[in-house]
Amino acid sequence: MGKAKFDGYAQEYDTWFMTNENVFLSELKLLKAALDLTDGGRILSVGCGSGLFEKALNDEYGITVTDGVEPSEDMADIARKRGMQVQIATAETAQLEPESYDVIYFNGSSSYIPDLDVAYGNILKALKTGGKLVLLDVPKESAYGLLYLLAGKLDTYAAPELLDTVPACPYPLELVHTAYWHTTEEKSQVLIEHLGLRDLEYRQTLVAHPVYTNRAVEEPIDGYQAGGYVAIVATK
Repeated sequence: MGKAKFDGYAQEYDTWFMTNENVFLSELKLLKAALDLTDGGRILSVGCGSGLFEKALNDEYGITVTDGVEPSEDMADIARKRGMQVQIATAETAQLEPESYDVIYFNGSSSYIPDLDVAYGNILKALKTGGKLVLLDVPKESAYGLLYLLAGKLDTYAAPELLDTVPACPYPLELVHTAYWHTTEEKSQVLIEHLGLRDLEYRQTLVAHPVYTNRAVEEPIDGYQAGGYVAIVATK
């Protein structure tokens, strides 16, 4: 499969979230709010990373997610130490039992997928009819998305053009460079028109500008047009 994008960055990924604790807690609240729109049951995390969010879901809200798919061996090793069972694979190549999950979510992982149709289409085989697909990530059109696009183009957060617009501890630039940013409406179109999902619902957080989002924990709100982190919940 080759070297996964997050190999070598597992510790840096966790450290970033711990440094930006209020951002992490805001995103965790959004994940919880999105899962509250489902009927629960057996849950799969695609691109589970280090299992950081899954451990926090269990610790803070009593929501247990033990099944994961993750291409990075480094990340999966940490997730397994946190109690998860992880298949080493991408969303495109994962081999899962058909109709075996009630809820499947991608938490931040859609931003590392070039072809959403292929990835979602493969994973949807494992979702029960009537089950919920949940997508959470940074929209391309959001303030965070635009910041990452510009920083990636400039290859630095320290450029004069970004003066006073960058959080104190920005997301690792190495991981920005490997991302494929998608708009919320692009993902919605894939779900509805290409994959036949229905009843889409939206929640959002990180509405404050990236400079300010770590100052306080935000409660998730309805919609998708203002947030730096957006959840889509769709029904198969």
